[in-house]
Amino acid sequence: MRRGVLISVMLVLAACSPTASLERVSGPTMGSSYTVQYVRTADGPTPQQVRREVEQVLEGVDQRFSTYRRDSMIEAFNRLPANSCQWMPADVLELVAVGEQLSQQSEGAFDLTVEPLLDLWGFGPQSRTEAVPGVQALADVRQRVGHGHLRIVGEQLCKDEVVQVDFNSLAAGHAVDVLVARLEGLGIANLLVEVTGELKALGRKPDGSAWNIALELPRDDRQIARQVVPVDGFGVSTSGDYRNYFEENGQRYSHTFDARMGKPVRHDLAAVTVFDRSTLMADGYSTLLLILGPEQGWDFALEHQLAAVFVTRVADGFVSRATPAFEHVLLKD
Repeated sequence: MRRGVLISVMLVLAACSPTASLERVSGPTMGSSYTVQYVRTADGPTPQQVRREVEQVLEGVDQRFSTYRRDSMIEAFNRLPANSCQWMPADVLELVAVGEQLSQQSEGAFDLTVEPLLDLWGFGPQSRTEAVPGVQALADVRQRVGHGHLRIVGEQLCKDEVVQVDFNSLAAGHAVDVLVARLEGLGIANLLVEVTGELKALGRKPDGSAWNIALELPRDDRQIARQVVPVDGFGVSTSGDYRNYFEENGQRYSHTFDARMGKPVRHDLAAVTVFDRSTLMADGYSTLLLILGPEQGWDFALEHQLAAVFVTRVADGFVSRATPAFEHVLLKD
């Protein structure tokens, strides 16, 4: 369900206290993987218990939001004709509402209904080949894109056009937040949860040191850390165009779409990392900023006081810059 990201977890294992240990569970999910690391105390849950809880949550999220399985709730909605409604659980409606907020804030650049465009260009679940579409094909598909075609009526999600919803820019961040809440409910206070690259950390490791993450350079050939950041209480999301793209006639086309144009974005912003108390919002805003680009995205981040790091391509490599809100996050940690 997810794009490539630029975050990796830095583990520095030090001596643990006799009453606490660092435990780790991981596995496949959403076409990628998850990892949960937590400090286990004498009366805390076992790794087996944690794994059961985690995989139950992730299976539920996947069953509701995945566009890669025909039995998911959102795919059932996507198959409905125009002027149809379907009952949806509260978290699906919550993410639709967040999508509407981000669409309005970006003046339509961010949009949850771009799945037909992704399929047309070769990036979606129904894709056949990666290629630049013809003018008429693009015009036809654009008629079926637009958040304005969705509305929430009570507990139902409705549409007045044959639109298809894609939660890839929000679902993983939401899954992280749900997992963190579930693990806190089990009495786990110190943890790091990562799902398909989106993550959140709370508390400290057994030796009292911070959970560290490495922000990497946006390269598709190897991983190179450019900055190590301590995280406590923040969700972290990176959106980048460096892994999922194709080239045609010397032009690079990424999987990041501006819904207003119906085409992949064409600018020099390679990646954006966003820190937010809500991993869901970090996930959405990182995508939104990547769509807007290095200038408009930067202005948006400043206006909305987002803690963000921008990595831009230049002739001899990359240049990064961080917003004042990001520097404030570092000082607080």
